Amino acid sequence: MTTSPPPHARAHSFNAAAAQYAANRPSYPPALFDAIEELAGRPLAGARVVDTGAGTGISTARLHARGADVIAVEPGAGMAAELRRALPGVPVVRGDGNALPLADHSADLLTYAQAWHWTDPARSVPEAIRVLRPGGALALWWNTSAAGIGWIAEAGARAARHFGLDTRAENRDLEPAGVDPSGRLEFTRRVVRWSRRVPVDTHLANLGSHSVFLIDTPDRSAAYLAEEREHVLAVFPDGVVEETYDVVLLLARTPAA
Repeated sequence: MTTSPPPHARAHSFNAAAAQYAANRPSYPPALFDAIEELAGRPLAGARVVDTGAGTGISTARLHARGADVIAVEPGAGMAAELRRALPGVPVVRGDGNALPLADHSADLLTYAQAWHWTDPARSVPEAIRVLRPGGALALWWNTSAAGIGWIAEAGARAARHFGLDTRAENRDLEPAGVDPSGRLEFTRRVVRWSRRVPVDTHLANLGSHSVFLIDTPDRSAAYLAEEREHVLAVFPDGVVEETYDVVLLLARTPAA
């Protein structure tokens, strides 16, 4: 069995595949942003939002469409270039959550979509508190494979075996104790289920844009995806795959002044 790839290698793997990531990764449903507004206690429209680890701008675009005044923070050159191409009107700053290139108390909302687990909470939690205004909010979310759907569970088990992943440990990273071991922030957790229907080629390209594939050898990845195509087509013989996700949202508010 292989061992889980080191986090730093996985975190820096996306830049060479930024276009593939942008074209095939799922977005997020409107209900997620409704929940963020509810838990943050304010609308996104007019809010100063810092989308950190913004990648190619999938979440940035949704925040911008809701009327937020968004600044994107992204460490990777390839991902930042794709974001600038897709969203030319949104400012992009190179940096990461461990040392935010932002002034104190300058944001109403700090967001991390699929990105908090690449930070060191011992550094990123104090940075979030520093950058947020009194009464501001830190929102973290992840698209995760929906629980209780047979073919999705089987696909996840195949991937875990192939890559030697400890899925239980990765799931713990999505809980309040995992995202903030210090307990300085009090998170509320919500789960939003949604789905999309995509061609099998898009489904496989989405899989191939994940870090464990990007740092694997090309031959191993190609062999895995070819075999996975057969498994998926056995479930969806028309070649249109219904991907179902549970978006895990964790949101914490800072004390009001």
